[in-house]
Amino acid sequence: MNFEGTQSYVATKDLQMAVNAAIRLQRPLLIKGEPGTGKTMLAEEVAEALKLPIIKWHIKSTTKAQQGLYEYDAVSRLRDSQLGEARVHDISNYIVKGKLWEAFDADQQVVLLIDEIDKADIEFPNDLLLELDRMEFYVYETQQRVVARRRPIVIITSNNEKELPDAFLRRCFFHYISFPDRETMIQIVKVHYPEIKQELVKEALEIFFDVRTVPGLKKKPSTSELIDWLKLLMADDMPEEVLKNKDAAKAIPPLYGALVKNEQDVHLLERLAFMHRRQSRG
Repeated sequence: MNFEGTQSYVATKDLQMAVNAAIRLQRPLLIKGEPGTGKTMLAEEVAEALKLPIIKWHIKSTTKAQQGLYEYDAVSRLRDSQLGEARVHDISNYIVKGKLWEAFDADQQVVLLIDEIDKADIEFPNDLLLELDRMEFYVYETQQRVVARRRPIVIITSNNEKELPDAFLRRCFFHYISFPDRETMIQIVKVHYPEIKQELVKEALEIFFDVRTVPGLKKKPSTSELIDWLKLLMADDMPEEVLKNKDAAKAIPPLYGALVKNEQDVHLLERLAFMHRRQSRG
């Protein structure tokens, strides 16, 4: 069972090695990297390549680890007891399975995606240590021990917005997805738009990487934003000559809203253009 990327996902050799090492070690694969570098998509493509189902658990700031195991719906049971429902006598009717339980209970091995774990409370990863280690947990309401039928392939993503506990990190195989270099980016673009003009790609990438290197930029444009921008350029049939114009006095690229996502960065680019115009006059 080896992952080598797919037709729709360009996986570097280092990334392929990390995925396969985590599978062999039977440890969760912790993937960090900038937003928009394909971390979530990686789990989907691993599932597709290995022909396995995928179960996705998208983490929010309010998500608790217990929700991944199960939740006891006491409100529904109280309502049913007031209505005299017969099902109220069986407490298992009010146990709602979480994503980990679904993965543990699956008939075949699955890929379990725990997406953006760094959004949750700092204690969230620690609260899952035992379950991810032993692949089992206990349901106190029904006195039931849930044990994984087949150990899932666990892929955990993080945007690196906060540090994760050491005890949790020790149990993971770690890989950082570096931002793609120019050659890798060309391959990624080709996967998304096989028929795109290479001259357009070349000029667009020049602008894209130039914008990313602007000092003081609050949010650098991501791979996914580049893909969106290229889609707009193709839809508008943007001439390559417009992109070839390297006049720094026009620092904001065409259709910049796909790349620059906040007013501070727009104003920064406008100031750079204004300063260059003043220097050129002088």
